[in-house]
Formats: sequence, C-alpha cells, structure tokens
Amino acid sequence: MASSPRNQKAAHSENSQGKKSQHAEEAIFYMNCRAAYLTVFKSSLENIKSKEQLSLVLQQAGRNPSQKTINKYWTSQTTSLNFDDFCAILKQEKPATKSELLEAFGRIDTDKTGYILHDELYKILTTRGDKMTWEEVTTITKQADFNCSGKLDYYKFCELYLSTSEQCCKAARDRLEVDPRMRQQQFGNQPENSSEGITLPVSKPSPRISSKTDHKLPKGDSRAPSRPSSAQSSKASTSTTVTVGASSSRNTKLIIEPDTMKEWQCAQSKGCFYLEEDGEIISHKYRLHLPQRSAVCVTIKPFNIPQLEGKPCRWLSVDTALFILKENETQENLQLVSFTELQNKEMFGWRGELGSGVYWLLPFTTGCRLRKVKTQIPGEAKLVWRDEDGELALTKEFQAALLDIFETIDLDGNGLLSLEEYNFFELRTSGEKCDQEAWAVCKENFEMKKNELTRQGFMDLNLMEANDRDGDPWDLWVTLLSLGYNKALEMTEACPFVIDIYAERCRPRIKAVSLEAGGSQLSRAVCRAVLNKGEPKVLDGSENIIIYTYKSGSRITSVIENKSENKVIIHVNNEHSKNCLNNRGLTVFAVEVAPKSMMVSQHVMALNEQEEWIYSCVHSLVC
Repeated sequence: MASSPRNQKAAHSENSQGKKSQHAEEAIFYMNCRAAYLTVFKSSLENIKSKEQLSLVLQQAGRNPSQKTINKYWTSQTTSLNFDDFCAILKQEKPATKSELLEAFGRIDTDKTGYILHDELYKILTTRGDKMTWEEVTTITKQADFNCSGKLDYYKFCELYLSTSEQCCKAARDRLEVDPRMRQQQFGNQPENSSEGITLPVSKPSPRISSKTDHKLPKGDSRAPSRPSSAQSSKASTSTTVTVGASSSRNTKLIIEPDTMKEWQCAQSKGCFYLEEDGEIISHKYRLHLPQRSAVCVTIKPFNIPQLEGKPCRWLSVDTALFILKENETQENLQLVSFTELQNKEMFGWRGELGSGVYWLLPFTTGCRLRKVKTQIPGEAKLVWRDEDGELALTKEFQAALLDIFETIDLDGNGLLSLEEYNFFELRTSGEKCDQEAWAVCKENFEMKKNELTRQGFMDLNLMEANDRDGDPWDLWVTLLSLGYNKALEMTEACPFVIDIYAERCRPRIKAVSLEAGGSQLSRAVCRAVLNKGEPKVLDGSENIIIYTYKSGSRITSVIENKSENKVIIHVNNEHSKNCLNNRGLTVFAVEVAPKSMMVSQHVMALNEQEEWIYSCVHSLVC
C-alpha cells in the first residue's frame, strides 16, 4: 500500500534532519582537527615531520596514542604526514569511551571492587602490551585525585582522563576562536599578511552581479582548514566544468609581440619567487614610473639562465603573472588597473594605455608547480676542495651554481651587482643588509667596477666565507638552501623571472623595492581580477554565496564571495577533475570564508599540458 503524502513528508523531513545532523557533526569534527593541528603548527599546509610531532598533535586532538599506534602510521618509509593524513588518522583512531576504559580495567579487577593495587598495576603496565617505564607508572600512582592506600580508583581515573582529554580539545578550539589569524583565511599562496602591508580600497563590483557591501579580505592562515569526506552531502551547492584541449593553453598569442615594438622604449628587471619552508611564496615587488601617458606592453616569464640553456629546468614550467596597481596620493590607496592575462608559451602579457604616474607591479604565481616536493637526493654535492698546497677552492659544480645565482640576483642584467641588488641577496640568505661602510670594505677586498661587484668578486666572496669556516660548508649550504637549491645543487624551490616594460611615447623606469610575500595587496588584486573577469555562479539555495571561475591562459582560478552576515564553511570537491593539480595539494578540502568577504578557493593547472585536462569542481555549503 502506498504511503500517504503526510507520511512521505514526515519521512522526507526525518531524512533532511539526518543530513543536517551529519553536516553539523562533520563540521565540528574538521574544526576540531584544524584546532588541534594549529596548536602545534603555524599552517595546515605545514607537514608533520617526526613521530614526536605526530604524538603531540594527536594528544592535542584528545587522543592518547600508544607507541604501537604511532608506529602504525609512521613506518620506516614515512618522511612526513600532511593535514589530510592527520584527519584520516583521527577518523581511524577514535577517542576511548568511558565504557571501554572501565571494561579494560574490569578485566584486571576481577572482584569488581573499583580498585587496582599499585603492585598489580606496575606489573601489568611494565610487562604487557606497549610497555611503560617504572617512572611513567609512578607518575600515575602519585596522583592524589585517584589514588589512596596503595590502590588506584579507576572510576575516578577514567573520569579525570576523559575530562582532561575534552579540556585539551576545548583549549585548542578556544585558541582557534580567539585568534583570527588562525581561524580565518586568505588566498592560496600568501598565508600571512605583513603588518606593514598595503590595504587596498574597495573596487567596484562586477557589473554582472551587484553588491552593496564592502569586501574585506580575511587575514591569517591561507590553508584549507579541513578536509571533509567526499561523500558529504550539502544543503547548497554549485558545480563548474571546464575542458581544456592539449597544449591549447599555451597557444594564445599576445596582441602585440615584443619584437614588433623595436621603436618603443623598454625597461627590464629580473626577480625571483622563493618558496618558504611553510609553503608561503615571496618575491620581489616593483615600482613603475611613467613620465607621461603612453601605450604600454607589460610581460613576465620565467628567466632562462644562459648557462643552463638546453638543460631541463623545473622552474621554466612555473606559471607567472603580474598585477598592475595604480598609486594615488598614498601608498595605502592602490587600485587594480589590470593584470597579464594573455599568454604566449611561457610568457604572460598585457597591453593597454597607462597615464603618467607611479604604478606597483606585483608578481604572482599560483603555487601549483612551485611547491614542496619529496625527492630522493642520491648524495650531497661537494662545494669545496683543497689543492696540492692545501688551499681551499670552490668545486666546478658550486662555481656553476654561483654563476647561476649571480645571473638571478643581477636584477638589471648589467653583469654587475649594485649595493641594492646585493642587499636583496643578503636579506634572503642572512636576513641582514650590507651598509655603505661594509660595502666599502668589500670594495677593498673583492673585484668591483663602478662601485658594483663583479662575477669574480662574488665568487671570491663565497670562497672567503668557506675559508672563514676552515672549509666547513655549513654557511654555504644555508645560502644555497635559502635560494631554493637542494643538496644536489638543483634549483627546485625557486623560480627566477624577467619583467619587460615597453612604452610607445616615454621611457619607463622600473625598480625593485622589496622582497616579501604579496600580502593583502596581492590577495585583493587576485580576487578582484577574478570577480571582474570570471563567470559567477550562485550556490543553489544560498543567494549570498557566489563562486566565480576564471580561465586565464594555462590556469583556472575560483573565488568565493560571501555576501552574508555570517561566516560560512565551503566544501570543495575536485574528484571528477582529470589531469589536474591545484595549489592546495588536496582533491577534497574545505575553506572558511568570513562574513562580507571574498577569498580564492583554488588555482588549478594541467598536470600534463600535452594531454586534455578537465576541471570539474563542486562547491557546497557545509554550514
């Protein structure tokens, strides 16, 4: 017999309530995961690198892992675990319940007295299972809260154990709630805003979707706060699919090629993206001065170091972009003018008309290809050796690396290092600057021309550093590693680039002014560019949440705009994408978006550009 409409409605209501309950449980679980993780680490993209760290972060999540449990997840093949792994472990390792604990103690207390003699406890805990030391057991038996007359009151012990575990979890959640830098997020590869960063003004919203509210970019950790189950159901969602043909992303021609502008005046500067230990990317920032209005062409591409031409270089496949911001009366009042959205092979460019004045040029890379990778290094390269007379010398391999470094830090490409160029090198490798007095000392000891350091002078300076440590290469390795080299002298965590500015009616001037993370300037510029150019989709059933998707050359970027008065958690699922990689390194994750704000959900590129790739993403509202 068919059920009545009322019964069907009741069943539907129960099912809907069940789904809501599931959502709430999953949201709480992943928030607890994030809270525990950020108690130990600065970012949820920072990896667990030891058994000790794994044990500590599990304890912060209210677990009490035995050595057997730790060894189960950290084997002889394990070098690190990420946040995604941590969430999976917590799903497997459920916290012990009161009934389970009492049952375990009950197997020892066969008379069911509620007590266990200390002598019996010592015997069991030091000889069975994951054996404890005598001192570790003593720390338990000395606790007055649950010990008396040489006996352990295991009922009280269980109550205290469970309450301590819950207090640990609550303390982690409270820290997450109180500290906005931990709780909120900003975009992709810029995890932290500099306290000296530039706050961008609110630009006009996209003409296709009106917005009467200001957009505040949330500060703090840029990483995915959680990784919900791919089977998670949501009350509001939208899906986007983009299919890109093999290599088609690299066939878009710039409107005007640089070689057709031979009569235009040109300014050039090199720079570099550097990958920090926590996954953050920093780079040079530039100021561009145009003395008068002119047609302008701006390009950026990875820099092919002359000495390495013909050799495989990982950084040549790294995507690059340049955001152009106009400076008005104050540096704080910057406006997005445009960005390099046209692509020709590895070069990205923009052409348009710019008025006279000062502009900021902010380099950008998605972080899809410039990222931490696990590679096996067969052996550490040798940096120095001693000749027949016992004199120290640099190996040929190290000399070649130093010449490559010189080409990268010689920003104006004149074959010499000015004090300003050398100071960018010093800031990156030592965190300090060389003043005029120290530069004068360098001039006395190393070869210079026109008060600038030559290649030979740079080589001799590094040889002196080796001599200062009597051949110990430790300081030299600090320099190399900070510049993105690995122990095989391969540049794997940096991407040098070159910027060209062509102007038709005036001489442009470009100058590197800092070496730092993009911060809120770049974050807002990326979001604003996607809102202006991308395709908007409203989450079904939630008109205040809009997902913008924009394809620019070889990359796709999605931005989430939250126009509501409440924070939201958005579940992101890429399981149906093919031949893709994203900047977060996760197929399924979740992001928290603050009220009245916008943030980058993800950047996506082809894993193999020689094959077709499909971006298929579902954004769903968790809560």
